Amino acid sequence: MKADYLTYRRGTTVSITGFLIQLLLTLVFLIYSQYGQDHAALTAAMHLGIGLLAWATLGLMFDLHRRERLEDLEIEAIGKSGASSAFDSSEGELRPAAQRLAAMQKFFVPGVSLLIAALLLGFGWLRLTSGRSLVEADDAVFAKLPGWGISIGIGTAFVGFVFARFVAGMAKQRVWSSLRGGAAFAVGSALFGLALALAHFIAYATKEDIVLRYLPVIFPLGMLVLGLEVIFSFALNLYRPRRPGEDPRAAFDSRVLGFLAAPDKIAESIGEAINYQFGVDVAGTWFYRLLSRWVLILLVLAVGTTWLLTSFVVIQPHQRAMILTWGEISRRDVGPGLTMKWPWPISTVEIPEYQRVHYGDDHSESKGEIIRTASGVRVIHLGSNPPTNDNKPILWTTAHALNESLMIVQTSTQRAGRSEGGIDPSLVAVEVPLHYTITNVELYDQFASPAARDEILKGIGRREVMRYLSTLTIDDVLGASRTRIAADLRQRLDEAYSQLNGGKGAGIEILFVGAEGVHPPQAVAIHFEGVVQEKQRREAAIEDAQRYKIEVLSRTAGSVGRAERIAAMLDELDVSSRSGGADEELAAIRVRIQHELEQAGGQMGARIIQASAQRWTRHMHERGLAALHQGQVASYNAAPELYRAKQYFAALREAMKDARVYVVPEELAWIRFQLEDQGTTNIFDPSAGAPQ
Repeated sequence: MKADYLTYRRGTTVSITGFLIQLLLTLVFLIYSQYGQDHAALTAAMHLGIGLLAWATLGLMFDLHRRERLEDLEIEAIGKSGASSAFDSSEGELRPAAQRLAAMQKFFVPGVSLLIAALLLGFGWLRLTSGRSLVEADDAVFAKLPGWGISIGIGTAFVGFVFARFVAGMAKQRVWSSLRGGAAFAVGSALFGLALALAHFIAYATKEDIVLRYLPVIFPLGMLVLGLEVIFSFALNLYRPRRPGEDPRAAFDSRVLGFLAAPDKIAESIGEAINYQFGVDVAGTWFYRLLSRWVLILLVLAVGTTWLLTSFVVIQPHQRAMILTWGEISRRDVGPGLTMKWPWPISTVEIPEYQRVHYGDDHSESKGEIIRTASGVRVIHLGSNPPTNDNKPILWTTAHALNESLMIVQTSTQRAGRSEGGIDPSLVAVEVPLHYTITNVELYDQFASPAARDEILKGIGRREVMRYLSTLTIDDVLGASRTRIAADLRQRLDEAYSQLNGGKGAGIEILFVGAEGVHPPQAVAIHFEGVVQEKQRREAAIEDAQRYKIEVLSRTAGSVGRAERIAAMLDELDVSSRSGGADEELAAIRVRIQHELEQAGGQMGARIIQASAQRWTRHMHERGLAALHQGQVASYNAAPELYRAKQYFAALREAMKDARVYVVPEELAWIRFQLEDQGTTNIFDPSAGAPQ
């Protein structure tokens, strides 16, 4: 094509048209983003607004080309008129348009490219920072104007892609090659619009916000990638050799978006790469030509087959699901196995999910992975956290749980401390594990978002636990009443959870509620141990007394049982004696007591046997004396004189048996006894004691 001023004027017209279309799309996206409060649409408006600089630069450059061509025609006309000799020395001064064009291509276009790169990177980073908060939010993302979003996105995609293809077709001509930069921004606008329309359509049709949630991050990332590409192209242009008469390629001319604007170039590039790798003209073979003719149909078949495969869904054995058709529930409860439905996005599968909490090695709480399941037993701790698994003994006086929470209970009724405001409450730590499973997938999926379900159940459960424990005393919680606490809490939790979903319930079934690991705060646990120690001392004293009792009774009566029977008989004897019982009855009781004592074999029985023996010995001795006395009386009656003489001599013999008796004649009136010691011995005489 001839590079005359008419050709460049055509390029200027197309550039101005592209500028106006880009400006119109920018205003449409900007207005929609404000009314619809759409973060992604505002990011797209910024990208389209930055593209205005590219179209304005192209329009200005083509206009300078047009002026340069007119200037060249004027100089050529002057040269043909024969007056060229007067202007030979000042030909450079007669080409101001050419000088301005050269200056623009050398300085202005690279400067605009760097400005576009800076705007893409700056706005992309700012929008990425603000968009991350929307992605990390727990609340679902809803579009206020989904219909407008879909319409504007589809319209932008259609206009942008058609105009980009038109401009890319013009850019195949060498004189219009610079239009590739504008075509890149046009196809970029089409991609932004198509992504926005798809996100709103998926959110509207399937009630899933996954694409709409991440779109505020995807758009800024795309701007950052395009900005880095512009900088990379600018650096390469500094070292790229230029052919004479060839316009330099602008750095803002995106190669990535250029391929999308002219997809036929992709096939040509692939064919050239294959030919280069194999060293032969592969692109000219019949198979390559056949494949190139049918590749589009094969691609459509592959995409269609993949789309039809979305009609088959496999529900895992531990899952239960719902089938949604156009966002409405068509099948409420689908069990495990292969299930058929309408292709996506007409029908979708909803499997409830929940987030499991993990405890790290440093006992810190961290969020776990998202688990998509409907069956299986899940556990929520409504009281104090469970003990950490560090293989240490669990004691009241040592910290064994992470962030232990305490519950308020009433003070013991036996000793209630009072303050100025009334009775002082007590604190206690209670582990209340709640085990539940899902019975109604629809109700469970409706009452809250996946990230908030366990938090809501946990909050309601803790409220009921605190309310119930506040009615109990510390003795009830630490004592034997702990068994009924679990049953009462289960009933209260069932009633509380049944009020969710407007009285329909949360779709769960409580399997178990426990009350375990009950203990007072660590600071006062030592005082509870003191009470236990005193109880142990009391039990030890009782055991010592029992031991002493058994020892004494066994030593006394032979056995504890026999001693208790004897004690009961003694009590019976005492009662009978006090009540004036008959002598025969009292004697019978005494005989039984004596018999038991004799049979006991202990100290008491031994003493009774010994006393019986002594009694029998004395009795027989006294009986012998009585018999002797009777014999003496009979002897006296028979011979009194003889009896007296016999008794006299017996008494005299008894009196003299240990005395010295001297027999002297009766005539002696006086008897002289000379009682003196034998001779004394001088202890100082050496010869004393020697034999005579």
